[in-house]
Amino acid sequence: MPAESPFVIKKVKKTEHPHHGGAWKIAYADFVTAMMAFFLLLWLISMTTPEQKKGIADYFAPPNVSESNSGAGGVLAGTALDNDNQAKLQGSPTEAKAFTAPSNDHPGPLLSVKGGSDAVMGPPDDSKSTSKVDINSKFDQQFKAAAESIRQAWQAMPQVTDIAQNLRIDQTKDGLNIKIMDQDGRRMFPEGSKFPVEAVRQAISALAPILQKLPNQIQISGHTASGGKAGTAGYGPWELSMDRADSVRQILGEFGLSDDHVSSVTGRSSADPLFPNDPYLSGNERVEITVLYSAPPVPPNLSP
Repeated sequence: MPAESPFVIKKVKKTEHPHHGGAWKIAYADFVTAMMAFFLLLWLISMTTPEQKKGIADYFAPPNVSESNSGAGGVLAGTALDNDNQAKLQGSPTEAKAFTAPSNDHPGPLLSVKGGSDAVMGPPDDSKSTSKVDINSKFDQQFKAAAESIRQAWQAMPQVTDIAQNLRIDQTKDGLNIKIMDQDGRRMFPEGSKFPVEAVRQAISALAPILQKLPNQIQISGHTASGGKAGTAGYGPWELSMDRADSVRQILGEFGLSDDHVSSVTGRSSADPLFPNDPYLSGNERVEITVLYSAPPVPPNLSP
């Protein structure tokens, strides 16, 4: 008989590998989170317009607010516009002018008497210029107080705070100008509608009691951007801009502004773009409320 093959028994001793820990998982999670935040930032930057970027920058570092204790608190923490020559009006799309009263360098009309009743008046142009400067100086302080009151009223309304970048208050050669304007992705009036969104209605309602206290006349004008969609037959940008301006007038009247304060309500369509270099920009779609420098007319039965 053949010899039996021997049996070989191999014993393998198993040993456990040392535990490596989970620190790498935390580091990897942090890396993925950072990359997600980075790509989210890139996406947000690519989706915003230059106007929105400027608005975000102004929100975190507003150049138009100078430190003063004259404010009443709120979002600006008690700061307000003062007589600083570097102070600028909030949200002006172009470089704003210093909001200070112009100095009066012109003397009043000269009157000299020669031998009784003969009199010689000073130059008529100087007299007119001096009168205009005096009127502007008189209303500058009123406009400054009114603008600050409007801002504080808006800051106290959460819905209005959300559209703060669509509201502009600045001083022009005609007076105090308030703009309610569209931006990309945020309309103040639904497309083709003459009625404003609810937040805009609240902002307009806050204007009425403040403007009512001023003796000045008010002009309201509606504007559209070029290339807007045509409405129904016989109803286009001219009619739409006029109806939006009149809707603003009606809301102001509903909340306390008397009709004798309103001197005109006009629709300008796209004839007067806010950004002439880009008439198709959504910011051209707006309603402007201008508080005029000129005083209200004197009734015929009263002497000036």
